Amino acid sequence: MKNIFSGVTLLITHYNRTNSLGRLLKSFQELDCYFEDIVVSDDGSSAANQEHLIQLQLEFPFRIIRTLNNKGLGNNLNKGLAAIVTPYTLYVQEDFVPTDIFPVHFSDALDIMNANQELDIVRFFANTPYPYLKPFGKGFSEMIIKPWYTNYTKIYFYGDPPHLRRKNFTQKFGPYAEGLKGDRTEYRMCISFIQKRGKGLFFDNHKQLFTQENTEQEPSTMTRKSWTTSKNPIVSIVRYGYRQLRYNYDLLSTRY
Repeated sequence: MKNIFSGVTLLITHYNRTNSLGRLLKSFQELDCYFEDIVVSDDGSSAANQEHLIQLQLEFPFRIIRTLNNKGLGNNLNKGLAAIVTPYTLYVQEDFVPTDIFPVHFSDALDIMNANQELDIVRFFANTPYPYLKPFGKGFSEMIIKPWYTNYTKIYFYGDPPHLRRKNFTQKFGPYAEGLKGDRTEYRMCISFIQKRGKGLFFDNHKQLFTQENTEQEPSTMTRKSWTTSKNPIVSIVRYGYRQLRYNYDLLSTRY
């Protein structure tokens, strides 16, 4: 049975990982998922990858939004989003793959967004669940944030991994910060989303709709400072204290 998602553009950010991109597009095809439009925003990939993109277009119907030079995630998102005209956008990075249960739950998410105009986003994937959730229905929960909540991951009220959003998202929360590393770009949007009182849902089984798959041939392009991922107990304590202070400081100006 075909799953036709009219009014939805699939936006994929891409940089030098055309094999991963092809895998993602093929996965949607195998699930009989069809979108009104598909936009691939390329961040100045190599000539070989540009040629591969053209070959992929012969198999999959998508538009390429290019830039001559690599300008980072913020710019790649901004130019890709500017090309979208549909009411909804499903944003997926090229190293994700939808699972067999994606179509039915994505349909539910669309129905929920159509029925609840105050919602700005529905998140489908995260490495860890959002810490403060209120059951909503159909396998989704509403994300809640209050100034007295102590879990510092409350800051990730917004997240870059696969999610559904409205077309007015950038107009409401501003463009993505450019000229920064990817994790800082995401963090800036997290702050803006909270400051401007964004509202969203989180899929309860947050690792069931997508898997994230990076190969040796096409590893993740996201780099982080070693101290942010170190498992050393002392570093972990320092990191926790720093995040509590930094995140809460950044939220002092936020009206919940």
